[in-house]
Amino acid sequence: MNPNLQLLQITLQALSSFAIAGGLLFTAFQFREARKAQSVGNFAKLVELQFQLRRMRVENPELAAAHKADVEHLRSAAEVQAYFLSLMQLSLFEIAWYAHEQKQLPEDYFKSWERRMWQLGSEESFQKMLANPAMKIMHDDFDTYVRALLTRPTPP
Repeated sequence: MNPNLQLLQITLQALSSFAIAGGLLFTAFQFREARKAQSVGNFAKLVELQFQLRRMRVENPELAAAHKADVEHLRSAAEVQAYFLSLMQLSLFEIAWYAHEQKQLPEDYFKSWERRMWQLGSEESFQKMLANPAMKIMHDDFDTYVRALLTRPTPP
């Protein structure tokens, strides 16, 4: 057999093998990214449902008393509404934070959220919400992150 023909066959087989391997790597990467997107979607849905419960309490402050620990340090309907409204804002930021952590949200967009949350963090109603010992369901790393963000002397 012609040595040039053998070399061509081996080269074509190698190229085919590399193409298949590349395709498999690309598929694995796509699956990983799809899993991350699904994770962000699942997280966002859970926080959205929590957001809906908080909205109900903003719209009907008397419902907050269903869970006594949530309102233990709140004295009026207006305080209940302010507390849960601040929690709602925090919920939205938690979704943005988680999506950013999973590299599903661009850095510049997340930075705009950070700046706004830093501003909100200086408001009395938000500070009261964060200082309230009532349980706040959120990701532990997010809680740590928010508290550190709000102690910065200047906006991010």
